[in-house]
Amino acid sequence: MYTSSLVNQLKPSETLAAAAKARELRSRGIDVLEFTVGEPDFITPQHIREAAKAAMDAGHTRYTAATGIQELKQAICDAFRRDHGVSWKPSEVTVSNGAKHCLHNALVACCEPGDEVIIPTPYWVSYSALVELTGAKPVLVETAEKDGFFLSPEQFRKAITPRTRLMMLNSPSNPTGGVYPVETLRGLADVAVEKDITVLSDEIYDKLIYPGHEFRTFASFGEEVRKRTVIVNGVSKAYAMTGWRIGWTLAPENVSAAINKLQSQQTSNPCSVSQYAALAALNGPQECVSEMCREFAKRRDYVVSRLRAIPGLSFAEPGGAFYAFFNVSSYFGKPLGGGAAVLNATDFCTALLERAHVALVSGDAFGAPGYVRLSFAASMELLVRGLDAIEKFLAG
Repeated sequence: MYTSSLVNQLKPSETLAAAAKARELRSRGIDVLEFTVGEPDFITPQHIREAAKAAMDAGHTRYTAATGIQELKQAICDAFRRDHGVSWKPSEVTVSNGAKHCLHNALVACCEPGDEVIIPTPYWVSYSALVELTGAKPVLVETAEKDGFFLSPEQFRKAITPRTRLMMLNSPSNPTGGVYPVETLRGLADVAVEKDITVLSDEIYDKLIYPGHEFRTFASFGEEVRKRTVIVNGVSKAYAMTGWRIGWTLAPENVSAAINKLQSQQTSNPCSVSQYAALAALNGPQECVSEMCREFAKRRDYVVSRLRAIPGLSFAEPGGAFYAFFNVSSYFGKPLGGGAAVLNATDFCTALLERAHVALVSGDAFGAPGYVRLSFAASMELLVRGLDAIEKFLAG
C-alpha cells in the first residue's frame, strides 16, 4: 500500500526513541538511570487535579468549541498580561492539543511548499520535521557554545532570502537551557520588522527561569514586533501537566483565523476536562510553579557543578528549562566504560546506555554533533547516581 513520501522521509523522534531503548532494558530487569524525556517528575498540583474532577462532575465531558472554551482563552490573555505586560484578545488565541500541535498548526497556517524557515541550531528535534511536513525547507543556522548558543541579529539577517517565510525561536531553549539576553532578542526583533519576517516563538519554558537570568517574551518589543509574532505556550512544563495535552498559540487575528480553520478540520476540540484543569492552573495559586522552579534550580546547580568537575566536558550554562547540553567530543576515539572506542555522540549515548545503564539523548538529534542532552527533571537521588555513573564511564 502506498504511503506519503513526506511521511516516509520523517525520522522518528530521537528523544522518544532514547526513552524506548531505556524502557526495553528496564523490561529485562536492568536498572536504567534515565535522563531522556523533557517532563517534570512532579505530579500535577492538587488544586488543578481537583478542578478536573469538578469539571467531570459538572458534566463538562462533551465537545467544546473546536479552538477552546472562551473562559480559558480569556484566562490565557489575562495571564500573559499579568506575567509579561503584553495584551492579546481571546480572538487571537487558539487552544490546541499540546505545544507540538500548536507548532504544527502555526507552520501549516503560515508556510507553503518552497518557503524557507530559519531554525537556529541546536534545536528541538521536531522543528525541522514539522517544517518539512508543510513542504517548506528548514534553513539551519549554526550557533556556538561560546555565544551561549544564541542566534545573533547578524546571523538572522544573513540567513534571510526572498523565500524566507518565518524564523523559529525557542527561549528558554530545549536542548541547551539557554535564555536569550534581552538585547539579543531586541536585535532579532528589529531585523524581523525590517525584513517583514514572522517569528514563531516557542515559550513553553517561560516560567522556569533561574537566578541571574531574565525572560522576555518576543512580542514585548513593540506593536510592530507583536504583529509579526506567533507565540506557542502551554501548561505542560510549568504546571507539570504534560499528559493533559493543552497548549495554545497567540497570534495576529488573520493567523489565528487560519489556525482555527485548520484545527476545525483536524480535531473536534482539545480535551474538555483538560481545558478546565488548565483554567485552574492559570487562574489559581502560582506558588506551585515557584516551588517546582526552586527544586529545578537546586538540581541544575548540582548538575552544573558535577559536569564542571569532569575533565574534557564543556557547556553553556543553562539559565532556564531543565536541560544540560554538554560537549563530549573530547572522548571520541577513546575506549569508554570498559568497551570499544566511540566515534560520535550517538555512539556515545548507545555505549553509555549499554555499559553504564545511563540514558541520555544524542546531540545529533538536535543538530549539534558532539553534544549530549541530560534532562535534570529527575530526583536528586537519581541525578547523584547518574552523574557518578557518567564520571566512572568517562574514566574508562
